[in-house]
This record gives sequence, C-alpha cells and structure tokens, in this order.
Amino acid sequence: MANNDKITLDSKEFARSIISSNPIKDGEDEKAYIKRQLRLYLEAVLLVDDFNNLEETRFDVAKSEQRNSILQKIIERRY
Repeated sequence: MANNDKITLDSKEFARSIISSNPIKDGEDEKAYIKRQLRLYLEAVLLVDDFNNLEETRFDVAKSEQRNSILQKIIERRY
C-alpha cells in the first residue's frame, strides 16, 4: 500500500451521518434523545480519530489487537 493509499475519514462528517440516521425513539424524552445524540456524536468522532491515527501509523505496523478492538467498536456502533 503506497503512502497515497491510506484511508482517512472526516470524523465530524462521519459523526453527523451517524446521528442523522438515529431518530428519536417512540416515547423518548427530548432531553434523553439529545443526550443520546451527543454521546453518539462524541463516540463517533473519537472512534474515527482513533482509526485515522492507526492509519497514520500504518495498519501493518499497528498492534493487531488494538486494530481489531477499534474496528470492532466501529462495527458495533454501525449496528
């Protein structure tokens, strides 16, 4: 993989897409919804930042366990 081939995600754009696809639940209090949205936004930003940091140091050099842990968190949040 050449240096130009690294994947870098925009953490804020990614987080906005996560919360935009997360509607308020039936009967959910607005304050609880806002807190949930904020938590999702912040978690998404932090996860993408972690991913980008790993990509910066190259996946093939990163510890396999750390890489798998972050990817697992990304997958869990998607579903």
